[in-house]
Formats: sequence, structure tokens, C-alpha cells
Amino acid sequence: MVDDKKSFVRISALLWADILVAYALFVMQNYLTDVWGLSLIHAALILNIWNGVYRILPLFFLYLVDKYLGHLKLLVFTSLAYAAGITMVAVSTPPLANATGTCKRYEPECVGRAQKGILIAGLALIAVGVAGNLVSLLPYLTWKNKSDGTSSGQGVAIYQIAGLIGVVVVSIAGAIALPYIRPPTLKFGIPAICSVIGTSLFLTGYSKYTDATPPYNSPLFNVFRVLVAASLKSFRSYPESNQSYHGHEIGKMEFTTTRCLGGLHKAAIILRGEEIPTGKSWTLCTVEQVEEAKIAVRMVPMWMTFIVCGVVAAIGDTYFVEQAGKLNRNIGRLRLPIQVLLLVRRSTKDWLGSKVTRLLEKYRRDRAPSYGIAVGMLCSILCCISAALVERMRLNVVRSHGLLDQPDEKIKMSIYWLLFQFVLLGGLEAFLDNSMSAYYRDQSPGSVENYLVNFIRGVTGLGYMCSALSVYVVGKISEKGGRTNWFQHTLNRSRLDYYYWVLAVLSLLNLAVFVFVALFYRYRKPEENGRRTPDAGGSYTDGYNEGDQNRSCCCFC
Repeated sequence: MVDDKKSFVRISALLWADILVAYALFVMQNYLTDVWGLSLIHAALILNIWNGVYRILPLFFLYLVDKYLGHLKLLVFTSLAYAAGITMVAVSTPPLANATGTCKRYEPECVGRAQKGILIAGLALIAVGVAGNLVSLLPYLTWKNKSDGTSSGQGVAIYQIAGLIGVVVVSIAGAIALPYIRPPTLKFGIPAICSVIGTSLFLTGYSKYTDATPPYNSPLFNVFRVLVAASLKSFRSYPESNQSYHGHEIGKMEFTTTRCLGGLHKAAIILRGEEIPTGKSWTLCTVEQVEEAKIAVRMVPMWMTFIVCGVVAAIGDTYFVEQAGKLNRNIGRLRLPIQVLLLVRRSTKDWLGSKVTRLLEKYRRDRAPSYGIAVGMLCSILCCISAALVERMRLNVVRSHGLLDQPDEKIKMSIYWLLFQFVLLGGLEAFLDNSMSAYYRDQSPGSVENYLVNFIRGVTGLGYMCSALSVYVVGKISEKGGRTNWFQHTLNRSRLDYYYWVLAVLSLLNLAVFVFVALFYRYRKPEENGRRTPDAGGSYTDGYNEGDQNRSCCCFC
């Protein structure tokens, strides 16, 4: 029992490096432009792809957990990748590059191809590690506490408190000290050391860990099976009897059938001579699996509107940070680090997030999450407008002091002009994440509830990747007619204020599309106990008799 209690401390050690790595990578945009000499757009491209990958990967990892691995095996693999990744990032810095024969100064000429390859590979491994922690760390800790019977008792509390204190103390101490450490070798090296120590502590207890047997069933996999089965039977006629549908017993389902997306109904048709499969089949699905797939497909139009919010969130990790690096960070004699802006963003997100969650629970109605999402989109519009105004002010100061061609010079403008846009960015994430979570919880099938948080991250991650595409498209359009491209090699020569205005207009249009989709979406009303109320409907054949095949059906019905 003591070993089981100590396991909590060992597993919690994986959290030690998370905050340290986050604070170190927050200034990666400045590191790539100042030390590597990359252009503003090239550096942002690397970070946006990295941010997108680590947000999308959890969906794939969750599939592996459900079908094959379980949480423990995934944690072992991804924790090793995490430690190796941040170590490679630290090793790629110029002073540790003796093997490449380059110089040791933090200058572009001291960065060789080998170092660039090591850093990119390191970032890829960190993305794998972060995604693995997001999927399995807290769920595995929760499951282990329950399975070991450690949910109560003084001994348990002592070990849990010890583990949490270790996480909090190491994280806070590092977060305070790390921003004041200037050499990138140490800035990345300290999180690397903590990550290796945490991973080693976790692995020392591996022989004593247990894990739940994977369910070998993935809800996302079932959705794909329904789509394939319906496609294979797309030219088949609808049968006249309920008996011809696999699993047609309405009373055994969580919810009743619906008329919408009638083409998917064919996935449940039992053809003449077709045997009922004992396992998972790509040609025949149950009625309930079809209904779950229909709900997922109906949510796609609303899901698409969330991508633009990810595009806006992406500029907070790239261009906002680049701007902050060129501004005055002094308050009197005290020089604060750039990471204070990350703290403002996260604090706003956490504080507002708790308020939003309480409001959504208090006013538990079918459209309540949609109002929260709309407020989040409004924050994205205001964030872009604020960023555009501040950037124009910054460029005016740059021109007045003749610093257009001196990108490394700090200008006499306070970094705290950026506070408002970081607060709005935190507001965007608070309203969007919590409202999207409530929306998916109320509108999705119960079998996919474990996917909700990671699905939200995946949508945001797609937005990060689309941010890189938006920069390319806007840049190409801006240089038409022989005009200067808005995105130049340096920040001072670029016109990010114009780009922010484009994002503000795009966000406004996106809000209008969302309102349209939300108005026509048919909501599933939550009950008092938090479960969903079944849609109105009759027998399964009521949804698609032969006479109904040509009836038009909107995906919002």
C-alpha cells in the first residue's frame, strides 16, 4: 500500500517540467529571430505548426489508448519523448555545438544545419510529450487513486500533498527564476534537467504500476465505420420494416431516432443473406452507432467556425511575443520578463474560466453555451483591434526615432501597452474553451465525452496551422500591383497592424456565420441530471420511408 501511495508522487513528477518548458518556449519566437536570424514569418511558421501538432495529436493518442495501449504505456512513451525533446532543444544552442565546428556565440552565423535539425526534432518530440500528458496524465492519476483505494485516508493525503507540493514548488521557483536567466543554453537546459529527473522518478516505479485494460473500442472509429458502411450501401433502397435494421430495438438506445442525414441510415440496413457480424464491421453498423455518427456530423458546421478563433490565438504565441521583445520592460528600476504577459493571459483565462463555468451550470439551457462562444468570438475581434492600434502606435515610435532598419534596438514604448490584448486573448480562451466544452457535453453522444476536451484542442490546433496559411495568402494579396508585402524579414519593416485589421474583419464575419449556424442548429436539451433529452421521433422507419427519400433535410434539423 505504501508503494501505491508513493506512485502518486512518482507520477506527479511528470508535471514538474510542464510549466518550466512553457515559460521557456514562450520566448522561442524571439530566440528564432534574434539568435537564429530567421525572418519574422519563418519563425512564426515553425511555432504555429508546433502548436497545431501538439493540440491535434491528442485525438490520435486517445484512439491508441482506447484501442491498443492504455494510459500507462502511452505515458511511458511520451514522457521519454518529452525529456529527449527538451534536452535536444538545449543541446542545439550554439555554446553546446562543439561537434558541429561552429562558434559559441548567440548569433546566426553560429547556428549550423545540424543544430537546426536537432532543434526541429526536439520540438517534434516535445509536441509528442505534451500531447501524451494532455491525454493520459490526469486520467491515469485519477484512475490509479480509485483503483488503489486511495481516495481517502491520512496516509494517502500525506503522499498526495507531498506530490502536489513538489509540483507547485518546483514550478513556481522555476517560473520566477527562469525568465531572468538570459543565456538560452540555461533557459532551455534547466527545464531539460527537471524533465529528465521527473521522467526518471516516474520510470523507477514502473514495475509497481497497474493500468486498466483498454476498452478496445473508439467512438471516433465507429463514426468512420458508419460513413464507410453508408457509402457502400448508398445505392440500396430503404427497407419497409424495422426488422431490416441492425439493432433496431428503440427501447435499448440512449436516444430515439431522427430523420436528419437519412443517407447514413443505410449503414444499418441488413442486406439479404448478410450475416450479423460478431465484432466491428465496415459494412454493417447498429442503429445507435448510426445515430451517434449523425450527431457528430451535424456538429461539423458549428465546429468549422471555431477554427478562426484558433487563428487569432496563434498570433498571441508569435507576433505578440515578437512585439514584446522590442519594447521597454522596465517599471522604475525593476525590469520584468516577457513571461509576465503569459502569466496575465493564463490568469485571465483561469479566473474568467471559473466564472463562465459557474454561469453555464447556473443557466443550464440548450443555447447557453452558444452565448458563451459568441462572447469569446467578440473577445477575438476586440483583441485584433487592440493589437492593430498598439502596433500602429509602435511603428510610429519606430519611425520617429529612425529605427526602421535597426530591428534589435529597444524602443521607448512600454511593453504594458500589450496588456489589454493579452487580457482579451485570455478572455477568448476562457469563454471559448469552457463554452465549447459545455456545448459538446450537451450535444454529443455519451460515448464520446472523453474526447471532448481533446477535440476542442484539436479544433484550436487546426486554427494555429491555418494561421500560417492566412499569413501566406494575405502576404500574396498585399503585394499585388507592385506593392510591398506586409510581411518583411523584420518586425519594424512589416505591417502587422494591417494583418491584425484583416483578422478583425475575418473574426467579425466568422461571428456572423456562427450566429447563423447557431440559430438554425437543433439543440438537444440537457436534463436536470446532466444527461441529454432524447430527440422527438417515432419508429426507426418513420425517419426514412421510401416516400421520404427525396425529402430535403438540413444538417441543423
